[in-house]
Amino acid sequence: MTTPDPGIAQQNTVAESHHERRFEALVEPIEDYAIFLLDTRGYIVSWNRGAARIKGYEAHEIIGQHFSRFYTDEANARRWPDHELEQAALHGRFNDEGWRVRKDGSMFWANVVITALHESDGSLSGFAKVTRDLTAERRQVEALRLSEERFRLLVESVSDYAMFMLDPQGNVVSWNTGATNLKGYRPAEIVGQHFSVFYPPDEVAAGQPERELRRAKELGRVVSEGWRVRKDGSMFWASVTLTAVHDGQGRLTGFAKVTRDMTESRRTDELEHSSEQMKQFLALLAHELRNPLAPVRNAVATMRLMDAPSPEIERASEMIDRQIVHLTRLVDDLLDVGRITSGKIELREAPLDLHEVVAHAIDAAQPFTSARGQHVDVQMPDEPLTMKGDHTRLVQVLQNLLHNASKFSPDGSRIVVDVRSAARAVQIQVRDEGRGLRPGTYESIFGLFSQDRSAPGPTENGLGIGLMLCRSLVELHGGTISARSDGPGKGSTFTIRLPFAREATHAVQPPPLTPDTAELAALAEAGVPPLRVLVVDDNRDSADSLAMLLELKGHDVRVAYSAAHAREEVDGFTPDAALIDIAMPEIDGYATLRALRALPPLKHTLFAAMTGFGQAADIELTHEAGFEMHLVKPVDVTLFDEVLALAAARQRRRSA
Repeated sequence: MTTPDPGIAQQNTVAESHHERRFEALVEPIEDYAIFLLDTRGYIVSWNRGAARIKGYEAHEIIGQHFSRFYTDEANARRWPDHELEQAALHGRFNDEGWRVRKDGSMFWANVVITALHESDGSLSGFAKVTRDLTAERRQVEALRLSEERFRLLVESVSDYAMFMLDPQGNVVSWNTGATNLKGYRPAEIVGQHFSVFYPPDEVAAGQPERELRRAKELGRVVSEGWRVRKDGSMFWASVTLTAVHDGQGRLTGFAKVTRDMTESRRTDELEHSSEQMKQFLALLAHELRNPLAPVRNAVATMRLMDAPSPEIERASEMIDRQIVHLTRLVDDLLDVGRITSGKIELREAPLDLHEVVAHAIDAAQPFTSARGQHVDVQMPDEPLTMKGDHTRLVQVLQNLLHNASKFSPDGSRIVVDVRSAARAVQIQVRDEGRGLRPGTYESIFGLFSQDRSAPGPTENGLGIGLMLCRSLVELHGGTISARSDGPGKGSTFTIRLPFAREATHAVQPPPLTPDTAELAALAEAGVPPLRVLVVDDNRDSADSLAMLLELKGHDVRVAYSAAHAREEVDGFTPDAALIDIAMPEIDGYATLRALRALPPLKHTLFAAMTGFGQAADIELTHEAGFEMHLVKPVDVTLFDEVLALAAARQRRRSA
């Protein structure tokens, strides 16, 4: 057995003492960390400058004391210091964060590392304890947490914008009040659902939601506009900002989505763009179209007053009258565009069945389709499809689409009306086998006065207002309309989507007859005695045909083709009623009215304006000028009877 060399043992002891002095010299000046040693029971055996600064004790005050005095009463009550030493001895090292106590009793947030120390034979010799003051950092973290909480509360309270978060897969994880207001879902209904539920079905099928997520992930932020779907199935035009959110390591954690309803703004931009051009166009066209219709309608009414007209004449008059109604409807469409662009159109909404809407639209379009031998094939469910809407306006939309399909399709072709119901909306498609659409025109064809004249087809494409009117009326119903085509010569498909359930925001009812109007109608129906009537109109056909009609009714009629001519005709002739055209050259109807009213014999004459202008502003102008009635050309014969009935009532009162 070998005896240990005393010299070697002495050398080892000297070396260990040297290392300890070097360690103490290295640790003692450190001020940012409290570094000190504990014996195996937890009593302090060394103390550096950082410990004195952080905890407030000088070395002679704390060495020999148990380290538990740095802990709160609550921590000592649950023997947390002993637990730390036990874990460090068991695992070699123990990390912790928590509140610690300084000498003066103040608290600080500490990050603590306790490391077990062992002798060369492996026995436990004590513990090294490193403490760092993280109070400032904790305050920053807490301030950030409070800031995030305040931001969350701020976002939650915003009611005009939909603000919500998505996870990396696109599922909704948060939902603010604005999102509920805009999209209609409560948080419990939408959190966990994929955000593609807000997109129209065709965009979902085309993968648009996934493309937006990819672009946001690649670019960081994507701004877009498009149609989105509410819970009730109605559509709105949305401005969307999608931002990718990353953590501190750059990993994608989800997306922030901000959505704003821009439907009204979009409509306003479109209206401002076309309003001036449209006003000039309608002002001219409405008048020019109504003027020639007036003598035609007067002539038809005259033919019907003749004794025993032949069957051929009767059929001809009925045909002419139908065409007048059609042309008048065309003018009304023009005026509807004017009302839409000025925001004055209103819907008369009521519960309706789409079966009736489709049937009436096909009946209205039948003259076009039958004339070209075209067949309209209707595909729709047998059960009723009820919704709320304006029956007349929806028939008008489908009739325009059928007319469009007929006009641009060959003779004998097939037009399909396909109606399908979904969970929240109904889809109506009108498909034809016609000339189709060029790529890039799917949106532009819905613009005002838009026409695709470069494609082969009819040389007369119309006025270019039908599709714009269709889109406007569909959007007023909370729906959308779109166009698609496989290319020139391959037909077109127009798709309407309308929500089944929505609140009627534009519903109005027609006003009831006032007592004066009811009395007037009764007088006209009872028959009007012979009266003296003056007709003033620069359109000779219109003036002469009206005079012929009134003479057949037994009245004494004088005709003037100008204001000067009117002054001559009333010399010795005092009319009971004067029907004056407004838009006459040189001296218009307003000046004519002033000149005739200045004549004493005509102070009791009833003056009625005849004009092609029928907007509310036009009616207001004629009333302000002194006209007592406003007749829009082509004037229905019953309205002439009402004017003369009013003049007869005035004459009777004057005589009494």
